[in-house]
Amino acid sequence: MALEIERKFLVVGEFRDQAYSHSRIRQGYISSGNGKTVRVRIRDDRGYLTIKGPSDQAGLARYEFETEIPLTDAEDLMKLCEPGIIDKTRYLVRSGDHVFEVDEFYGDNEGLVMAEVELHSEDETFRKPAFIGPEVTGDRRYYNAHLRRNPYKLWGR
Repeated sequence: MALEIERKFLVVGEFRDQAYSHSRIRQGYISSGNGKTVRVRIRDDRGYLTIKGPSDQAGLARYEFETEIPLTDAEDLMKLCEPGIIDKTRYLVRSGDHVFEVDEFYGDNEGLVMAEVELHSEDETFRKPAFIGPEVTGDRRYYNAHLRRNPYKLWGR
């Protein structure tokens, strides 16, 4: 069983000049509920199907299965998704031995920028880049499946 362990943070500073790669991502949810999701993603010109289980109590770890699928299949599956598509650019930024994935959202989630770092264990240490702000790990409002249903533009700042 593949276990995904990650921590999420809001981004409060400039990060683009530190990125060594970036890609455009569109993703939709075929099914989402009770913390479980079946997601289809188009990342640049590649398609993926992902199944995720519910997060643990702290929101740090969850089961994840992902497989690459033909782009045409991903495009067809996007038509079956629940309403609300996540649209974002993902930037990859190295910090010490880790890579932070920084997502800049568009559309109904415009203005939201988050970073996540994947870990091998829940107590693994890592170096935070200067652009990292408050931690939002476990705050379900920041899960992509939730942003699809309750977009950032509706939150009222």
